[in-house]
Amino acid sequence: MNIIILGAGRVGESVAESLVSERNDITVIDQDPTRLRLLEERLDLRGVVGNGVQPSVLREAGAQDADMLIACAALDESNLAVCKIAHDVFNVPTTVARLRSPDFKEGDELLGKSGFAVDHVICPEESVMNYIHQLIDYPEALQVLRFADGQASLIVVRAIEGSSLVGHTIGEFRTLLPDAQMRVVALYRFDAEVEATAATRIAVGDEVFVLADSDKIRQVLAALHRRDKPVQRLMIAGGGKVGLRLARSLIGQCEVKLIERDAQRCQYLASQLPSSMLVLQGNGADEDLLVEEHVGEMDLFLALTSDDEDNIMSAMLAKRLGARRVMALINRRAYADMMQGGTIDIAISPAQTVIGELLAHVRRGDVVAVHSLRRGAAEALEGVARGDAQTSRLVGRRVQEIVLPQGARIGAIVRQQGAQSQVLMPHHDTLVETDDHIIIFIPSKRMVREVEKLFQVKATFFG
Repeated sequence: MNIIILGAGRVGESVAESLVSERNDITVIDQDPTRLRLLEERLDLRGVVGNGVQPSVLREAGAQDADMLIACAALDESNLAVCKIAHDVFNVPTTVARLRSPDFKEGDELLGKSGFAVDHVICPEESVMNYIHQLIDYPEALQVLRFADGQASLIVVRAIEGSSLVGHTIGEFRTLLPDAQMRVVALYRFDAEVEATAATRIAVGDEVFVLADSDKIRQVLAALHRRDKPVQRLMIAGGGKVGLRLARSLIGQCEVKLIERDAQRCQYLASQLPSSMLVLQGNGADEDLLVEEHVGEMDLFLALTSDDEDNIMSAMLAKRLGARRVMALINRRAYADMMQGGTIDIAISPAQTVIGELLAHVRRGDVVAVHSLRRGAAEALEGVARGDAQTSRLVGRRVQEIVLPQGARIGAIVRQQGAQSQVLMPHHDTLVETDDHIIIFIPSKRMVREVEKLFQVKATFFG
């Protein structure tokens, strides 16, 4: 696809990096020539210096031939304007805008073709908040991702000493958990993938990727990790957009303390949150403050400032002072890779939380959901099988007959049966039916295009 990205900031850069790796033709527009030059040196893309709101700049970027425009500039108004111009002047088929304001929701009439012509909205702050919420609800997990309108879930968990599945083979899981619809789709040991066969034995420290019926998540987590107590006390360092959104969403759910460095921002936070939430002016990396506010009694400490180094330091300090679990918002991928799973339990990448939302719009065929795994190295993809045995590579075929790239595997099928849906863990002889939602684990992004083709209906395809 020919894709134009407006804005070479953190989100725009991460989007460009992800899309370039899939052999798309990418052009990035930004007013900072130094930033563009660095991107061009590192990635196979073209940079155009200028203001993307100007039609002449969009024309230079090739808007007349673009399949998609993704507006990731810092200001909502810039992103809205460029989507409108791209649609009205250059007839760009698909426009995506990063919009921070909660006043703009996807599907609103104002964003329709007669309005700002925004086809899809992404909001990193909202995405990060939703991602964190899943981890609060399931404190044993490293990652929780939803598929098929929440009916199936992919959970990532680290196996720990004493849990009931450690020391057993994957083939024994069915006997040990007879009531749980689940399948191990991937296993990583010391950051290297281990083939997940029936004979593979789970060891302490393994990173286990499990697809399961969402109703059975807690049962599976408890078997691999032991059940953690619910998050009741939580401390947030950083009262920016993410911190405030998260605090608001937790009203009535748990006890929250919010630390913010800026005095004026503290006043605003106090006006937006109930008096039951304590807003403190200070530095999240101030040891005296953390001790005074009993960080050692916290079930979860979240470092959510805009500074990676501050987040890393405050999260590590909170862990040393006794916080049961700590998470840090880390924008730089190299930092996130180093910190994940060490002193910091979970490194949250804002860009990676929105990549999946974008990728679902870029994917070919009937792909409805894409989630990035292992900091973008792997993916879990959900597609819908359309057509019939003559026009589809999936419908009317048994799982063993479907040709997948090496290492890719079907993890689950969600099938509508009347008014009810059923989550199936397919066997080699399971027959794929029309409208089945198929969830596939893809260990390498290089395989994505090949998997996408499975979901493309071809009138001339006969086998």
